[in-house]
Amino acid sequence: MAIRKKFIAGAVSVVCAGLMSVASAVAEPLKIGYSDWPGWVAWEIALEKGMFEEEGVEVQFEWFDYVASMDAFAAGQLDAVSMTNGDALVTGSTGAKNVTILVNDYSNGNDMVVAAAGISTIEELKGKKVGVEIGFVGHLLLLNALEKAGMKETDVELVNVPTNETPQVLASGQVDAIVAWQPSSGQALNLVPGSKRIYSSEDEPGLIYDVLAVSPQSLAANRAEWMKVIKVWYMAVDYLKDPETRDEAISIMAARVGIPPSEYKGFIDGTKILTLEEALPFMEKAKGFKSIYGSGEIADAFNLANDVYGEKQPVDEYIDPSLMEAL
Repeated sequence: MAIRKKFIAGAVSVVCAGLMSVASAVAEPLKIGYSDWPGWVAWEIALEKGMFEEEGVEVQFEWFDYVASMDAFAAGQLDAVSMTNGDALVTGSTGAKNVTILVNDYSNGNDMVVAAAGISTIEELKGKKVGVEIGFVGHLLLLNALEKAGMKETDVELVNVPTNETPQVLASGQVDAIVAWQPSSGQALNLVPGSKRIYSSEDEPGLIYDVLAVSPQSLAANRAEWMKVIKVWYMAVDYLKDPETRDEAISIMAARVGIPPSEYKGFIDGTKILTLEEALPFMEKAKGFKSIYGSGEIADAFNLANDVYGEKQPVDEYIDPSLMEAL
C-alpha cells in the first residue's frame, strides 16, 4: 500500500510538472525580428501605444541589422522575421522554412539606383561601374532597370558592395552608380554632390514586397496568436494613416531609428504601407509584380540565375493568405 501511495504521488507530481511545462510554453512570447525599414519600423507604433496588450497577445520584438535578423531566424532564435519576399525564399532554401502571413508594404521609391553627377539615365550607365550587393534585392532592381532600358547585365560592370557601404563607395569615385535602399540611398544622395536618382522601386511597384514570415512550427502551434498580431498591425497602420495621429506615429518611428521626423516622413512616402483592403489583392495568385506569388516566381528565377541557391523553391508553400483573409 505504501508503495502504491508513493507511485500515485509520483505520478501526480509528473503530471503537475507536465502541466506547468505546457503552461510555460504557452506563456512564451512570440519572438519577432525586425530591422530598419519603414514598413517594419511601423511596428514601433503598436509597441509604443500598447496595442499588443490591448489585443491580448504577448510578443517580444528584437531589433537587428537586416541580414543578422534573417540569420537569427535561421538559427531558430526567432518565431518570425521581417524580410522581403525574395529573401524569404533565400532563407527557406537554407532549411529555415517560413510562411508569409502578412504583407506590410511594397517599396515605392526607397530602393534606388543613384548615379554620380553627370549621369541622368540608366542608358548612360553603359560600360560604367555599378556598386551593388550582388544576389540581394538591389541587384534585382538593377536588372529590372536595365531590362526596361533595353540593356543587359553585361552592359555594366558590377562591383559587389555591402548596401550600407554604398554611399561611401559612390563618394570615393570607385563606382559611377550604386543601388541601395533607405537610409543608404538617401545618404548617398546627400553625401555626393550632383548625384541623382535615375531609377527606383516606384518605377516597378511590386518588385519588392516586405513581409512578416513565420516558422511553420510556430504558425501551427500559435495560429490564433498570430491572427492577433496581424490585427495589431492594422491597428498601427490606421494610427499612421489617421491625419489626427499621423504626426505622432511618424515621431515614434523616427525616434526608433534616430532620424528627425521631418526627414523620416520622406522615407515613409517612399514606402507604400498597406491597409488590409489594399494588401488583400496582392495575396491573390497571379503572374507578374501585382501579386506576391508572381513577384515570388520572378525573385526565384533571379535567385537561381545568380546562384543564390541551386534548386527552385515552391513559392506557393511560402505564402498563407488565410489569416489576412479571415480578418
